[in-house]
Amino acid sequence: MTRRFVLATANPDKAAEIRSVLSAVLPGLVLSPRPADVPEVAETGATLVENARIKAMALVVATGEAAIADDTGLEVDALGGAPGVRTARYAGEGASYDDNVTRLLEALSGTPVAERRARFVTVAIARFPDGSELLAEGAARGRITLAARGRAGFGYDPVFEPDGGAGKTFAEMAPAGKDAISHRGGAFRALALQLRERG
Repeated sequence: MTRRFVLATANPDKAAEIRSVLSAVLPGLVLSPRPADVPEVAETGATLVENARIKAMALVVATGEAAIADDTGLEVDALGGAPGVRTARYAGEGASYDDNVTRLLEALSGTPVAERRARFVTVAIARFPDGSELLAEGAARGRITLAARGRAGFGYDPVFEPDGGAGKTFAEMAPAGKDAISHRGGAFRALALQLRERG
């Protein structure tokens, strides 16, 4: 099987989680970082699947190697599914993690705890130079907290309390605990199993 891939993401936090999950299922897998001379890929898709595919295809074209890409969305019921495909850019282009969290909490200001249900969804794609691909999805349901809690994780982790997480936000969990129930962990474990079956 293909044991070498280039990662489409240049986000070190995401890359670390992806490496951890994939290597647990596929020891010996080599994941190369996105080359410095490959520019960031514009996420112009209307869905998470489209964005993940756009990024994976761009890296295959740029490097000639198999690539792994993902896209993640946070869907909040009270906001009609927003921020969704614009999760990473919710507070605008170039927004920081804190900027996005602040905007989310402001948008939910006054919304009761019982009405703050949400889910994280990750789509993971392995794309090969011959044009074939494998696709997997993972989801984590939970709620948005009233205020940020915890210092671990990244992104919206301080305000997302997953179902089955013993009342902790992702940012209050150890990495292994988060990976076991997270959207990204689920997506990449499923992708790893497909890669193993592909042989």
